[in-house]
Amino acid sequence: MYVGQVNRALTLALCIFSLTGCVQAVPPDLLTALESIDQDLIALRAPETAPEEYGSFVRQWIALKTRAELDDDLIKWPWETGELENELRGLYLLGERTVSQLHDRQAARQRTAQSKVEGIKDRLHRLTSQIESIDGRIVLGEQVVQADLLVRQARFFLEGKDYQRAIQIAEEAHQAILEQTALLAEELGRYADPKRIASWQTIAQQTIAWSRTHQSSAIVVNKAERELTLYMSGRKVLSYPVRLGFNGIREKQFQGDGATPEGRYRVTDKRGPGQTQFYRALVLDYPNAEDRRRFDLSKKAGKIAPGKGIGGLIEIHGVENESAEQTLGCVMLENPSMAALFERVSVGTPITIVGALTEDNAVSLALSALAQHKEEI
Repeated sequence: MYVGQVNRALTLALCIFSLTGCVQAVPPDLLTALESIDQDLIALRAPETAPEEYGSFVRQWIALKTRAELDDDLIKWPWETGELENELRGLYLLGERTVSQLHDRQAARQRTAQSKVEGIKDRLHRLTSQIESIDGRIVLGEQVVQADLLVRQARFFLEGKDYQRAIQIAEEAHQAILEQTALLAEELGRYADPKRIASWQTIAQQTIAWSRTHQSSAIVVNKAERELTLYMSGRKVLSYPVRLGFNGIREKQFQGDGATPEGRYRVTDKRGPGQTQFYRALVLDYPNAEDRRRFDLSKKAGKIAPGKGIGGLIEIHGVENESAEQTLGCVMLENPSMAALFERVSVGTPITIVGALTEDNAVSLALSALAQHKEEI
């Protein structure tokens, strides 16, 4: 029999006859506590969020647990403390501190993630509200959908307690919103351009003056405010809300772009029941000479694809049926309003369509609000 085995046998015999008894060299509850610490660290995503601290803990834990398993048959007096037990207790204290630190870090990340996700959700809501108020969704195309998907993903990771991913996705959504805001400002900036607004005011005033001079009717359509105003002998006699083309907020460039044209036109034909697919319609002389000049210049500059045409058949018309919510590039009124307008307008009536008539128009105000939101992000 080896000396070590003899010593263990003697110690065991003494323990059996001793009143105090003996215990295992490594307390089982200490090993259980360390297993629990390891599970807590995994639950706190320590391998991902604190790889160095977790790696150090695991290496020590594996080494000490291996030693503990090898020394499983060792026993000692209750008042004795072995080197292995001391190392295990030291590792336990280290693990406890690491768990506490990771709890604090996780709580901080959670607060940050919640703040970012809720903030970006609110900003997207404000952006969407402003876009819808000016029918600007078509300007942004799929970018609106992309930003919404990013916000949804950020919320998903937040609810799954993956705070780091939630923060990352929220920042991507933040960038997407900044890009959308910049695109809207670029595409619709003319609504906030004093020179452009002054030119629109001039042609609208000239149209009203014509009505006064000729003691006749004239129409001004304000795209920013979605409003049609009828003048008789230079006096405003009625005003109706209108709907524009699905891309109506933009300046018309070519056939099929869904934009409503801007400029000075005249009624070339009045179409009643049986003469139009709509309730009633006033046909405009689009494209006129100015429209063709702009189209040719844009095409030469490469802004319009070679196969695109200038288009035509722009009207002020009523609703085709109850399901029609938007026109393709014309100006649409509710049928009762269209009936009243139709009776007061004749062929040759001037119709001026402008982007806006004041600097504080609906589109410029929306752009201003978006710019303020941009500063807040």
